[in-house]
Formats: sequence, C-alpha cells, structure tokens
Amino acid sequence: MKLANTLFATVTAALLASCAAAPAAHVAAPAAPAAPATETKQAQIFVAAANPLAAEAGMAVLRRGGSAADAAVAVQAMLSLVEPQSSGIGGGAFMTYYDGATRKVRVYDGRETAPAGATPDMFLDDNGKPLPFATAVLSGRATGVPGAVKMLALVHDEHGKLPWRTLFGDAERTARDGFIVSPRLGRFLASSMFPQSSAPDVEAYFARPGGGRVGAGDRLRNPAFAAFLNRLANEGPSALYAGRTAQAIVDRVHQGAHAGAMTLADLAGYRPVEREAICRPYRVDLVCAPPPPASGVGTLELLGLLEQTDIATRGPQDPQAWFEFAEASRIMYADRDRYVGDPAFVSVPVAGLLDPAYIASRAKLIGERAGPPPAAGNPPGATLAGVDRTLEPMGTSHFIVGDAHGNVVSMTTTVESIFGSGRMVDGFFLNNQMTDFSFTPRDADGRPAANAVAGGKRPRSSMTPLVLLDGERGFAGALGSAGGNAILAYVGKSMVAAVDWGLSMQDALALPNLVARGANFNGEVDRFPRTVLDGLAARGVTLKPGQGEDSGLQGVIVRNGRIDGGYDPRREGRVPVESVAVPAPR
Repeated sequence: MKLANTLFATVTAALLASCAAAPAAHVAAPAAPAAPATETKQAQIFVAAANPLAAEAGMAVLRRGGSAADAAVAVQAMLSLVEPQSSGIGGGAFMTYYDGATRKVRVYDGRETAPAGATPDMFLDDNGKPLPFATAVLSGRATGVPGAVKMLALVHDEHGKLPWRTLFGDAERTARDGFIVSPRLGRFLASSMFPQSSAPDVEAYFARPGGGRVGAGDRLRNPAFAAFLNRLANEGPSALYAGRTAQAIVDRVHQGAHAGAMTLADLAGYRPVEREAICRPYRVDLVCAPPPPASGVGTLELLGLLEQTDIATRGPQDPQAWFEFAEASRIMYADRDRYVGDPAFVSVPVAGLLDPAYIASRAKLIGERAGPPPAAGNPPGATLAGVDRTLEPMGTSHFIVGDAHGNVVSMTTTVESIFGSGRMVDGFFLNNQMTDFSFTPRDADGRPAANAVAGGKRPRSSMTPLVLLDGERGFAGALGSAGGNAILAYVGKSMVAAVDWGLSMQDALALPNLVARGANFNGEVDRFPRTVLDGLAARGVTLKPGQGEDSGLQGVIVRNGRIDGGYDPRREGRVPVESVAVPAPR
C-alpha cells in the first residue's frame, strides 16, 4: 500500500484553510461591536513515547497551547525520572524537526562530546589491549560532555511558545511525590547482567528503606532530581553546565580508577549543532534523517538497497522478504561501521554511500544464499578508514511530538547503556557515551578508525530519528527507535512493514525483529513463524536469539488525513492523539 494513496488528505487539509476577511467595524456605532467569530479548524496533537507518564507530560504541554519544542522538553524531563536506564538530562540526543509553516526539516545534534583532554588510547590498558567493557563503562572516562539539555534549549529558543520555566512542573512534582516503578524498570533492577546494576550510586538510589532494592510496583521518590529540575527551570541550561552541578559532574568523573578528563571548561564550552537533514526518496515519499555523526546515512542506504529488491511485493510471512532484508542490512552495516564518524574530524562519504549507481552495485551482492560477511565497499569520494571496533550495547529512548500547528519533533535520546555509567549527580545518571568510540584507534594495517577517540569529538551514533514527507513536503510520518547498533535494523523493518506492506503502524512495530550484521543473524526467534525460520535456514540464515529483543520503536504515519500511531509492545509506550480547535489561517 503506497503512502501516495493514503496521504493525499493530509496535503488537502493543509491547503484548504479559510481566507475570509474579518468584517470591518462600524465607526459610528454607539457601542463597541461584538468581535467577529474566529474561524477555526481541527488539528491533531500527539505524543508517542516509551512511558505513559512521559507521554502525558508532553500532552499536558500541548493542551496548554505549547509547541512540539515545548512538549519535547517536558517529555525528556519525565523520561529522565521514570526511564533512567534509557535516557536522561545527563546524556545526549538527536532531533529531526519538521516546521509545519515552512515545511522545512532541520536536525539538531545534541550528541555528547569527548572532553578536550581525551586521547585515542584512553580505553587501552598498559599493554595496549582494549579495556574490558565492564571496566570502561563504570569508569570516569566513560562520560562525555552531555548535550541534550543545551540542544533542547536551542530548539526551544527557535521554536518554543511557552516560557522555559513552565515546562518542568510535571516532572518536578513526580520526582518529589514519587512514581510507581514500572515492570520494565523493575526488570532491569532485578537483573545482574549489566555491570552498572551493582554500581554504588545505583545501589544507593534504588535501595528500599527496609533493605533490599525497590521493584515493580514500589513507589520511588527522587527529591534531589526535583530540586535540580526547579533550578533548571529557573536558571536555564546554566544550572547544568556551570556552577555547583557542573562542579559535581567534574568531581564525580574524576573519582576512582581510570578517571575521566572532563573539566568545567568542557561543560561551559559545549555547543549543540544545527545540521541539514539528509533526505532521499523511498518509493513515492521523502525520508529525512540526521547526518553524521548519527546514522541516518545508513538507514537511507538500507532503504535504497531494499528498493533494488522485490521486498515490496512480498510480505511478513515470506522468508524471501526477510532474507533480502537481512542481506541488505549486512551490506549497510559494513559500510556504516567503516565510514561514519564525526564529520568535523573525518571525511564521511555521505553522497557516495547514497549514490544510486553505488547502491545498485552493492545490491548485486544479494544472492540466493547468505555467504561470508560482506566487506565495506568503496563509495565515490571515500578514503578507506580502519576496521571499526566499536561496542554499542542496547539502550536509549525515542519519542515523537506533533503540535496543533503541524510542527513535529522526532527525537532519539540516550545515556547510552543501562543507567549510563552508573554514576549519579543531583538525582540523574551520567552517560557512558565515550564507550561509543572505537576502543582500538587503529586497525592492524595502521589505518585510523573513523570513530577513534579525539578531544572534542562526537562519537558515532546509531540514532536515526526519521521524518517522512509527502510529495508536497507535507508531514507524512515519523519513526525512530532505541536499541544500540540494532536501531537501523529496527527502523528499516518498520519502514518496510508500514510503507511497503501497508500494515498499521502498531502492527508494523510489533513485527519480529531481525538484526543481521557481519556474521551474526540475531532476532526474536520465538516470534517468527516456523515457515519463515525454515525458509531462512534454507537460504543460509540461521537465526539465533540475541540482539533484537529490546527495540524501543515509536512511529506515526498519516493515513487519510489522520494520525496512525504505534508504540513498541516490548516497552511500555503510549500514543495519545487528540483533536483540538485552532484558528484557521487567513
């Protein structure tokens, strides 16, 4: 089912606004005339988020007349409290922003940066070997300069309607009064598979007063975070990037073995970056994604590869469709892993990776059976970088906000791994984003990795918040996910399901995940039909449990002028959609 057939009403609604002029006042009237009736139209407001409290916090702002930018601030503040294992104000984010008035798409890069004192060998031991991940992630070196708050402040300055200080009330009140620990957070608190689970700050924060650790159904209060949010509301971003909180962050990352190099100057000097979105057609629509150091180029390459196959004529019960998806994914990951890094430090061949002739040549690697892992290609304009050794565990959160004026935020936000570095300041967790760099700065041939550590550099990110446009550049949808390096596979699967196969967004997100990268074929084995698993095996793909079970997809698509929203059933999301009356343009 093509979006061209389902999105026409969106364009029509945006164009058929009333143009009637207001009647003139009667100058000679003895009394002031009644004000002319204001013509109104119905618009939809919505929030798709991974936690109901965060979705409601955003909707409350929208109901007050706030913009998508305003609501994004409220959503992030609440997620920091109720989903601390995934994202927070101590982390970073990428936002793809659609302006309903201009129909332009911009990207706001709030990715963390390496402290100025960071060095390429900071994750190597005395023998030149990479540190164990558990050692690195718990160290002070794991934390990069957080970027989410300054990025949100920039977006609010450009697109906000309500005062900054009015956007934190729900999160502050919930932190002070407490919230009920959700089943998902409870599962992470009961798990010992993540090294952060036993970090001292994690133990202290989640300790039950009578002993033990809080669990699902318990009430958890965070007065330290409530106090900080009050200061953030009244002082603005300087509450985080200067003064006592900044000093506390610096002190915390300098404690223990493998101390970090962050300074007050690093925090004060952080700047978000406003970037041009990368937009490419997919089928009959335009897909816009964030450029490097995010992985939008990988998502767009994957979609381009899939357009070279017949996957659109198949469906979710067809093993050939999943085989084509797996092979296209492996090709994309080989290229993404080799070439994508911070464009301020390395040359990323974005145009070459998306060159139609290059994509067509790469698609020819998709045969009848899966073979050895594909090597990185040689796209036009590329200088071959070193083999990448980046580890990127699951984590992160994604949310989408649409306001009454047609503005849309698609934002992926993270503290990287579960509870970030496991270190807290003022009631929030510090990120471990530095471990998103390649631990090994050069490969065996001496070539530097595109994602090697450097002072001031932004680590490569798999985040790829999408915005879809129709033929008139009207808003057609938005999509994104959590999940570490599997994000690209999750988003790609959902695009195929919603656009090519015509599934509702909820059904598209709920389809089983398959993540094919290198020699690994992982996914939700128990959720695929046996016929699909057998068909994949006959094509050389033996699917195994592993990465794929913890996606965090949120998506909306416009069908017949209405929002069709979905949330990942593997998490605890909600997609409230409401109609509101707004003044019609004159």
